[in-house]
Amino acid sequence: MDRFSRITVTGGKGFLGKHLIEKLKARGYQNVSIADLPDYNLVDVQDVRRMFDDLKPQVAIHLAAKVGGIGFNQVNPATLFYENAMMGIQLMHEAYSRQVEKFVALGTICAYPKHTPIPFQESNIWNGYPEETNAPYGIAKKMMLVQAQAYRQQYGFNSIFLLPVNLYGPGDNFTFASSHVIPALIRKFHLAQLFSRNDFDGIIKDFQFNKETEIIIDNEKIAIQEDSSADAVSRVLEHFGLCASGLSVSAFPLPSEAVVQAEGDRSSVTSVQVEVWGTGQATREFLYVEDAAEAIILATERYNKSEPVNIGADFEISIRELVDLISKLMGFKGRIEWNTNKPDGQPRRMLDTTRAFQEFGFRSETGFEEGLRKTIDWYRSQK
Repeated sequence: MDRFSRITVTGGKGFLGKHLIEKLKARGYQNVSIADLPDYNLVDVQDVRRMFDDLKPQVAIHLAAKVGGIGFNQVNPATLFYENAMMGIQLMHEAYSRQVEKFVALGTICAYPKHTPIPFQESNIWNGYPEETNAPYGIAKKMMLVQAQAYRQQYGFNSIFLLPVNLYGPGDNFTFASSHVIPALIRKFHLAQLFSRNDFDGIIKDFQFNKETEIIIDNEKIAIQEDSSADAVSRVLEHFGLCASGLSVSAFPLPSEAVVQAEGDRSSVTSVQVEVWGTGQATREFLYVEDAAEAIILATERYNKSEPVNIGADFEISIRELVDLISKLMGFKGRIEWNTNKPDGQPRRMLDTTRAFQEFGFRSETGFEEGLRKTIDWYRSQK
Protein backbone atom coordinates (compact mmCIF):
# COMPACT_ATOMS: atom_id res chain seq x y z
CA MET A 1 0.00 0.00 0.00
CA ASP A 2 1.32 3.43 -0.92
CA ARG A 3 0.07 7.01 -0.64
CA PHE A 4 -1.80 6.67 -3.95
CA SER A 5 -3.61 3.41 -3.12
CA ARG A 6 -7.39 3.56 -3.34
CA ILE A 7 -8.61 3.07 0.23
CA THR A 8 -12.30 2.67 1.07
CA VAL A 9 -13.52 2.97 4.66
CA THR A 10 -16.95 1.50 5.39
CA GLY A 11 -18.72 3.41 8.13
CA GLY A 12 -16.54 6.38 7.27
CA LYS A 13 -19.24 8.83 8.37
CA GLY A 14 -19.40 7.33 11.84
CA PHE A 15 -17.58 8.07 15.08
CA LEU A 16 -14.40 6.08 14.47
CA GLY A 17 -14.64 6.50 10.69
CA LYS A 18 -14.40 10.29 10.78
CA HIS A 19 -11.26 10.17 12.90
CA LEU A 20 -9.72 7.48 10.70
CA ILE A 21 -10.44 9.39 7.48
CA GLU A 22 -8.90 12.54 8.95
CA LYS A 23 -5.78 10.69 10.11
CA LEU A 24 -5.35 8.87 6.78
CA LYS A 25 -5.45 12.15 4.91
CA ALA A 26 -3.04 13.77 7.37
CA ARG A 27 -0.71 10.82 6.75
CA GLY A 28 -0.65 11.68 3.05
CA TYR A 29 -3.06 9.09 1.64
CA GLN A 30 -4.65 10.82 -1.35
CA ASN A 31 -7.37 8.42 -2.54
CA VAL A 32 -9.59 7.77 0.47
CA SER A 33 -13.30 7.12 -0.09
CA ILE A 34 -16.26 6.41 2.18
CA ALA A 35 -18.88 3.66 1.90
CA ASP A 36 -21.72 4.45 4.24
CA LEU A 37 -25.42 5.22 4.49
CA PRO A 38 -27.35 6.64 2.72
CA ASP A 39 -25.24 6.01 -0.38
CA TYR A 40 -24.68 2.32 0.32
CA ASN A 41 -26.69 -0.07 2.50
CA LEU A 42 -23.98 -2.64 3.17
CA VAL A 43 -26.49 -5.22 4.43
CA ASP A 44 -27.80 -5.40 0.85
CA VAL A 45 -25.47 -7.41 -1.39
CA GLN A 46 -26.52 -5.38 -4.45
CA ASP A 47 -25.37 -2.20 -2.73
CA VAL A 48 -22.13 -3.92 -1.70
CA ARG A 49 -21.45 -4.86 -5.31
CA ARG A 50 -22.36 -1.36 -6.50
CA MET A 51 -19.98 0.11 -3.94
CA PHE A 52 -17.09 -1.99 -5.25
CA ASP A 53 -18.02 -1.06 -8.83
CA ASP A 54 -18.11 2.65 -7.97
CA LEU A 55 -15.11 3.02 -5.68
CA LYS A 56 -12.82 0.21 -6.90
CA PRO A 57 -10.83 -0.02 -3.65
CA GLN A 58 -7.41 -1.62 -3.47
CA VAL A 59 -7.65 -1.62 0.34
CA ALA A 60 -10.94 -1.97 2.23
CA ILE A 61 -11.20 -1.07 5.93
CA HIS A 62 -14.48 -2.33 7.35
CA LEU A 63 -15.67 -0.23 10.29
CA ALA A 64 -19.41 -0.15 9.57
CA ALA A 65 -21.46 -1.80 12.28
CA LYS A 66 -24.85 -1.92 13.93
CA VAL A 67 -23.98 -1.28 17.55
CA GLY A 68 -25.33 0.02 20.87
CA GLY A 69 -25.12 -0.19 24.63
CA ILE A 70 -26.42 -2.94 26.89
CA GLY A 71 -30.06 -1.81 26.71
CA PHE A 72 -29.98 -1.57 22.92
CA ASN A 73 -28.41 -5.03 22.79
CA GLN A 74 -31.19 -6.52 24.90
CA VAL A 75 -33.94 -5.10 22.67
CA ASN A 76 -32.30 -5.74 19.27
CA PRO A 77 -30.36 -9.05 19.36
CA ALA A 78 -31.63 -10.33 16.00
CA THR A 79 -30.95 -7.04 14.23
CA LEU A 80 -27.45 -6.89 15.68
CA PHE A 81 -26.65 -10.43 14.59
CA TYR A 82 -28.14 -10.28 11.11
CA GLU A 83 -26.92 -6.87 10.00
CA ASN A 84 -23.37 -7.27 11.31
CA ALA A 85 -23.01 -10.81 9.97
CA MET A 86 -24.35 -9.91 6.52
CA MET A 87 -22.18 -6.82 6.19
CA GLY A 88 -18.99 -8.64 7.10
CA ILE A 89 -19.57 -11.80 5.06
CA GLN A 90 -20.65 -10.00 1.90
CA LEU A 91 -18.00 -7.29 2.03
CA MET A 92 -15.14 -9.73 2.53
CA HIS A 93 -16.38 -12.11 -0.16
CA GLU A 94 -16.81 -9.34 -2.72
CA ALA A 95 -13.38 -7.96 -1.82
CA TYR A 96 -11.84 -11.38 -2.47
CA SER A 97 -13.83 -11.81 -5.69
CA ARG A 98 -12.57 -8.48 -6.99
CA GLN A 99 -8.95 -9.10 -6.00
CA VAL A 100 -8.79 -6.33 -3.42
CA GLU A 101 -5.24 -6.24 -2.10
CA LYS A 102 -6.13 -6.12 1.58
CA PHE A 103 -9.23 -6.29 3.77
CA VAL A 104 -9.05 -4.93 7.33
CA ALA A 105 -11.88 -6.25 9.51
CA LEU A 106 -12.79 -4.59 12.81
CA GLY A 107 -14.11 -7.01 15.40
CA THR A 108 -15.05 -6.27 18.99
CA ILE A 109 -14.04 -7.13 22.54
CA CYS A 110 -17.61 -8.46 22.87
CA ALA A 111 -16.45 -11.51 20.90
CA TYR A 112 -14.51 -12.85 23.88
CA PRO A 113 -16.01 -15.45 26.25
CA LYS A 114 -17.87 -14.12 29.28
CA HIS A 115 -15.32 -15.36 31.81
CA THR A 116 -12.07 -14.84 29.94
CA PRO A 117 -9.03 -14.54 32.26
CA ILE A 118 -7.60 -11.03 32.61
CA PRO A 119 -5.88 -9.79 30.52
CA PHE A 120 -7.71 -11.20 27.48
CA GLN A 121 -5.24 -12.93 25.15
CA GLU A 122 -6.09 -13.59 21.52
CA SER A 123 -5.66 -17.33 22.13
CA ASN A 124 -8.66 -17.22 24.53
CA ILE A 125 -11.19 -16.06 21.97
CA TRP A 126 -12.69 -19.53 21.36
CA ASN A 127 -12.65 -20.73 24.99
CA GLY A 128 -16.32 -20.10 25.79
CA TYR A 129 -19.55 -18.29 24.93
CA PRO A 130 -19.71 -14.47 25.06
CA GLU A 131 -21.65 -12.59 27.73
CA GLU A 132 -25.32 -13.05 26.90
CA THR A 133 -26.30 -9.46 26.11
CA ASN A 134 -23.27 -9.11 23.82
CA ALA A 135 -23.35 -12.54 22.18
CA PRO A 136 -25.37 -11.82 18.98
CA TYR A 137 -23.19 -8.82 18.14
CA GLY A 138 -19.92 -10.41 19.25
CA ILE A 139 -20.47 -13.68 17.41
CA ALA A 140 -21.56 -11.91 14.22
CA LYS A 141 -18.33 -9.94 14.29
CA LYS A 142 -16.24 -13.02 15.16
CA MET A 143 -17.52 -14.71 12.03
CA MET A 144 -15.24 -12.36 10.09
CA LEU A 145 -12.24 -13.89 11.85
CA VAL A 146 -13.29 -17.37 10.68
CA GLN A 147 -13.93 -16.07 7.18
CA ALA A 148 -10.63 -14.19 7.03
CA GLN A 149 -8.63 -17.22 8.10
CA ALA A 150 -10.53 -19.54 5.75
CA TYR A 151 -10.08 -17.22 2.76
CA ARG A 152 -6.39 -16.82 3.53
CA GLN A 153 -5.96 -20.61 3.78
CA GLN A 154 -7.90 -21.49 0.62
CA TYR A 155 -7.41 -18.44 -1.58
CA GLY A 156 -4.38 -16.64 -0.17
CA PHE A 157 -6.58 -13.59 0.43
CA ASN A 158 -4.94 -10.95 2.63
CA SER A 159 -7.43 -10.09 5.38
CA ILE A 160 -6.63 -9.16 8.98
CA PHE A 161 -8.85 -9.04 12.06
CA LEU A 162 -8.50 -6.45 14.85
CA LEU A 163 -10.22 -6.58 18.25
CA PRO A 164 -10.63 -3.10 19.77
CA VAL A 165 -11.91 -2.36 23.26
CA ASN A 166 -14.69 0.18 23.89
CA LEU A 167 -13.86 3.49 22.24
CA TYR A 168 -14.64 7.01 23.39
CA GLY A 169 -13.82 10.57 22.36
CA PRO A 170 -15.12 13.67 20.57
CA GLY A 171 -17.89 12.92 18.11
CA ASP A 172 -19.10 9.81 19.96
CA ASN A 173 -22.75 8.74 19.91
CA PHE A 174 -24.51 10.45 22.84
CA THR A 175 -28.10 9.42 22.01
CA PHE A 176 -30.04 7.77 24.81
CA ALA A 177 -31.21 4.91 22.58
CA SER A 178 -27.82 3.45 21.71
CA SER A 179 -24.91 5.23 23.43
CA HIS A 180 -22.23 3.41 25.39
CA VAL A 181 -21.29 4.06 28.99
CA ILE A 182 -18.90 7.04 28.72
CA PRO A 183 -21.01 9.26 26.43
CA ALA A 184 -24.12 8.22 28.35
CA LEU A 185 -22.58 9.34 31.63
CA ILE A 186 -21.23 12.58 30.21
CA ARG A 187 -24.62 13.48 28.79
CA LYS A 188 -26.44 12.54 31.99
CA PHE A 189 -24.15 14.69 34.13
CA HIS A 190 -24.48 17.55 31.66
CA LEU A 191 -28.28 17.36 31.67
CA ALA A 192 -28.33 17.03 35.45
CA GLN A 193 -26.37 20.26 35.72
CA LEU A 194 -28.81 22.03 33.40
CA PHE A 195 -31.82 20.55 35.20
CA SER A 196 -30.48 21.56 38.61
CA ARG A 197 -30.42 25.18 37.39
CA ASN A 198 -33.82 24.96 35.69
CA ASP A 199 -32.13 25.65 32.35
CA PHE A 200 -34.85 24.13 30.18
CA ASP A 201 -33.66 25.99 27.09
CA GLY A 202 -30.28 24.27 27.48
CA ILE A 203 -31.96 20.89 27.93
CA ILE A 204 -34.04 21.37 24.79
CA LYS A 205 -30.93 22.32 22.81
CA ASP A 206 -29.24 19.15 24.05
CA PHE A 207 -32.08 16.96 22.76
CA GLN A 208 -32.09 18.83 19.46
CA PHE A 209 -28.32 18.37 19.08
CA ASN A 210 -28.76 14.63 19.59
CA LYS A 211 -31.73 14.54 17.16
CA GLU A 212 -34.08 13.25 19.87
CA THR A 213 -36.99 15.61 19.47
CA GLU A 214 -39.88 13.14 19.69
CA ILE A 215 -40.01 10.79 22.65
CA ILE A 216 -42.61 8.02 23.09
CA ILE A 217 -43.69 7.58 26.73
CA ASP A 218 -46.55 5.18 27.53
CA ASN A 219 -47.65 5.26 23.87
CA GLU A 220 -47.77 9.07 23.94
CA LYS A 221 -45.53 11.13 21.68
CA ILE A 222 -43.91 14.08 23.45
CA ALA A 223 -42.19 16.69 21.31
CA ILE A 224 -39.07 18.44 22.54
CA GLN A 225 -38.96 21.87 20.91
CA GLU A 226 -38.42 25.53 21.75
CA ASP A 227 -41.93 26.01 23.16
CA SER A 228 -42.05 22.76 25.16
CA SER A 229 -43.31 23.26 28.70
CA ALA A 230 -41.12 22.65 31.75
CA ASP A 231 -43.50 19.87 32.76
CA ALA A 232 -43.08 18.09 29.42
CA VAL A 233 -39.31 18.38 29.52
CA SER A 234 -39.23 17.16 33.12
CA ARG A 235 -41.35 14.17 32.16
CA VAL A 236 -38.94 13.27 29.37
CA LEU A 237 -35.97 13.60 31.72
CA GLU A 238 -37.67 11.33 34.24
CA HIS A 239 -38.34 8.83 31.47
CA PHE A 240 -34.59 8.72 30.87
CA GLY A 241 -33.77 8.40 34.55
CA LEU A 242 -33.25 12.01 35.59
CA CYS A 243 -35.54 13.58 38.16
CA ALA A 244 -35.49 15.93 41.12
CA SER A 245 -34.16 14.18 44.22
CA GLY A 246 -36.88 12.45 46.21
CA LEU A 247 -38.99 11.58 43.16
CA SER A 248 -39.12 8.14 41.62
CA VAL A 249 -36.48 7.42 39.00
CA SER A 250 -37.58 5.72 35.79
CA ALA A 251 -35.39 2.84 34.72
CA PHE A 252 -33.36 3.66 31.64
CA PRO A 253 -31.44 1.02 29.68
CA LEU A 254 -27.90 2.24 30.16
CA PRO A 255 -25.20 0.34 32.01
CA SER A 256 -24.10 3.41 33.96
CA GLU A 257 -25.84 6.43 35.37
CA ALA A 258 -25.48 8.34 38.64
CA VAL A 259 -27.13 10.44 41.33
CA VAL A 260 -25.59 13.87 40.98
CA GLN A 261 -25.89 17.27 42.57
CA ALA A 262 -24.54 20.44 41.00
CA GLU A 263 -22.10 22.63 42.90
CA GLY A 264 -22.65 26.35 43.22
CA ASP A 265 -25.33 28.51 44.81
CA ARG A 266 -27.35 26.00 46.82
CA SER A 267 -30.31 28.35 47.03
CA SER A 268 -30.78 28.07 43.25
CA VAL A 269 -29.74 24.46 42.76
CA THR A 270 -32.03 21.46 42.71
CA SER A 271 -30.63 18.05 43.57
CA VAL A 272 -31.01 15.74 40.56
CA GLN A 273 -31.19 11.97 40.88
CA VAL A 274 -30.19 9.39 38.30
CA GLU A 275 -30.14 5.62 38.55
CA VAL A 276 -27.16 3.38 37.80
CA TRP A 277 -27.62 -0.10 36.41
CA GLY A 278 -25.89 -3.02 38.10
CA THR A 279 -23.51 -3.15 41.02
CA GLY A 280 -20.71 -0.98 39.66
CA GLN A 281 -18.29 -3.87 40.10
CA ALA A 282 -17.94 -4.75 36.42
CA THR A 283 -14.72 -3.49 34.86
CA ARG A 284 -13.98 -2.07 31.43
CA GLU A 285 -11.08 -0.86 29.33
CA PHE A 286 -11.44 2.21 27.14
CA LEU A 287 -9.40 3.44 24.17
CA TYR A 288 -9.37 7.03 22.94
CA VAL A 289 -10.70 7.17 19.39
CA GLU A 290 -7.65 8.86 17.87
CA ASP A 291 -5.43 6.13 19.30
CA ALA A 292 -7.74 3.52 17.77
CA ALA A 293 -7.45 5.22 14.38
CA GLU A 294 -3.66 5.16 14.68
CA ALA A 295 -3.71 1.44 15.49
CA ILE A 296 -5.85 0.69 12.42
CA ILE A 297 -3.49 2.60 10.13
CA LEU A 298 -0.40 0.88 11.56
CA ALA A 299 -2.03 -2.54 11.16
CA THR A 300 -3.12 -1.72 7.61
CA GLU A 301 0.41 -0.65 6.72
CA ARG A 302 2.40 -3.33 8.54
CA TYR A 303 0.39 -6.42 9.51
CA ASN A 304 -0.41 -9.28 7.12
CA LYS A 305 -1.14 -12.38 9.20
CA SER A 306 -4.21 -14.43 10.03
CA GLU A 307 -4.00 -14.24 13.84
CA PRO A 308 -6.38 -11.73 15.48
CA VAL A 309 -4.85 -8.72 17.25
CA ASN A 310 -6.12 -6.94 20.35
CA ILE A 311 -6.25 -3.13 20.27
CA GLY A 312 -6.46 -1.55 23.72
CA ALA A 313 -5.06 0.85 26.29
CA ASP A 314 -3.64 -1.54 28.93
CA PHE A 315 -5.77 -0.57 31.91
CA GLU A 316 -8.91 -1.70 33.73
CA ILE A 317 -11.41 0.46 35.61
CA SER A 318 -14.62 -0.49 37.41
CA ILE A 319 -17.90 1.15 36.45
CA ARG A 320 -18.12 2.51 40.00
CA GLU A 321 -14.71 4.14 39.64
CA LEU A 322 -15.66 5.45 36.20
CA VAL A 323 -18.81 7.14 37.53
CA ASP A 324 -16.79 8.74 40.33
CA LEU A 325 -14.11 9.95 37.91
CA ILE A 326 -16.49 11.49 35.37
CA SER A 327 -18.55 13.13 38.12
CA LYS A 328 -15.35 14.69 39.51
CA LEU A 329 -14.16 15.91 36.11
CA MET A 330 -17.56 17.47 35.39
CA GLY A 331 -17.78 19.20 38.76
CA PHE A 332 -20.53 17.16 40.40
CA LYS A 333 -20.90 15.73 43.89
CA GLY A 334 -23.56 13.53 45.46
CA ARG A 335 -24.59 10.00 46.21
CA ILE A 336 -24.84 7.20 43.70
CA GLU A 337 -27.68 4.69 43.77
CA TRP A 338 -27.17 1.34 42.08
CA ASN A 339 -30.04 -0.79 40.81
CA THR A 340 -28.60 -4.24 41.43
CA ASN A 341 -31.61 -5.87 39.75
CA LYS A 342 -30.19 -4.70 36.43
CA PRO A 343 -27.34 -6.47 34.58
CA ASP A 344 -23.67 -5.59 34.84
CA GLY A 345 -22.82 -7.12 31.48
CA GLN A 346 -19.51 -8.95 31.15
CA PRO A 347 -17.83 -9.09 34.59
CA ARG A 348 -14.37 -7.89 33.54
CA ARG A 349 -12.66 -6.58 30.40
CA MET A 350 -9.02 -5.82 29.74
CA LEU A 351 -6.88 -6.81 26.77
CA ASP A 352 -3.35 -8.08 26.47
CA THR A 353 -1.95 -5.82 23.73
CA THR A 354 1.50 -7.42 23.45
CA ARG A 355 0.86 -8.69 19.92
CA ALA A 356 -0.14 -5.24 18.61
CA PHE A 357 3.13 -3.76 19.85
CA GLN A 358 5.27 -6.63 18.62
CA GLU A 359 3.66 -6.89 15.19
CA PHE A 360 3.13 -3.25 14.22
CA GLY A 361 4.40 -1.08 17.05
CA PHE A 362 1.12 0.18 18.48
CA ARG A 363 0.77 1.53 22.00
CA SER A 364 -1.94 3.94 23.11
CA GLU A 365 -0.69 7.43 23.87
CA THR A 366 -3.67 9.28 25.35
CA GLY A 367 -4.06 9.10 29.12
CA PHE A 368 -7.54 8.22 30.31
CA GLU A 369 -8.23 11.44 32.22
CA GLU A 370 -6.80 13.46 29.32
CA GLY A 371 -9.11 11.67 26.89
CA LEU A 372 -12.12 12.15 29.14
CA ARG A 373 -11.41 15.86 29.50
CA LYS A 374 -11.18 16.25 25.73
CA THR A 375 -14.47 14.38 25.29
CA ILE A 376 -16.26 16.38 27.98
CA ASP A 377 -14.96 19.68 26.57
CA TRP A 378 -16.07 18.70 23.07
CA TYR A 379 -19.57 17.77 24.21
CA ARG A 380 -20.03 20.93 26.22
CA SER A 381 -18.81 23.02 23.28
CA GLN A 382 -21.60 21.67 21.07
CA LYS A 383 -24.29 23.45 23.07
